[in-house]
Amino acid sequence: MSPRLRVQNFSVTRDGIGAAEDQSLEQPMGSIDVGRLHAWAFATASFPGREDGGGTRGLDDRIVADFSRGIGAEIMGRNKFGPQRGPWTDHDWVGWWGEEPPFRTPVVVLTHHPRPELTLGETTFHFLDAPPAEALAVATELADGQDVRLGGGVRILLDFLAADLVDDLHLAVAPFEAGHGLRLWRSPKDLEGAFHHESVPSPSGVTHHFYWRD
Repeated sequence: MSPRLRVQNFSVTRDGIGAAEDQSLEQPMGSIDVGRLHAWAFATASFPGREDGGGTRGLDDRIVADFSRGIGAEIMGRNKFGPQRGPWTDHDWVGWWGEEPPFRTPVVVLTHHPRPELTLGETTFHFLDAPPAEALAVATELADGQDVRLGGGVRILLDFLAADLVDDLHLAVAPFEAGHGLRLWRSPKDLEGAFHHESVPSPSGVTHHFYWRD
């Protein structure tokens, strides 16, 4: 089976908002209520970094535990990596995740401004100025036969969806509305023309939407 491009565990509000537009160093996703948006994942036993031995089991936990299975590389937008715009003025900034990022694979960071390759722990970031198809070709080679995860943010997902490159998409719809921000869709039905679609409600209050191509 050929490697696939997958979107996993991407949370949006009931009105399709995935992040606010006022990103800052202190608020990587802007002023959106991140606690409510990702509560379903934070609460699970398998959420990365949990050390208390607790957390929920069931559907949400299984989805979180499956996050890295079969993934050989990730593609992300520059502003998932950090809050800077324009030319890189601070190469000391190495992302939101500290010395051991959670990816543990090659990561292609899409940016119009060159920056040297960066390795932290088991993760190497490759900074690339390229359209979606070219970026996917680079990430697929780096993935060495495994799938590529498309990590976001919202604008990156929209670009790759518009280019008809996404094979599998999992979106978790949180039970509240943001009113404004970076919008992925108006309705879950917006993507049905290009994908098979199943929705599964969770006891946590989110509804998981799974989209896939044959």
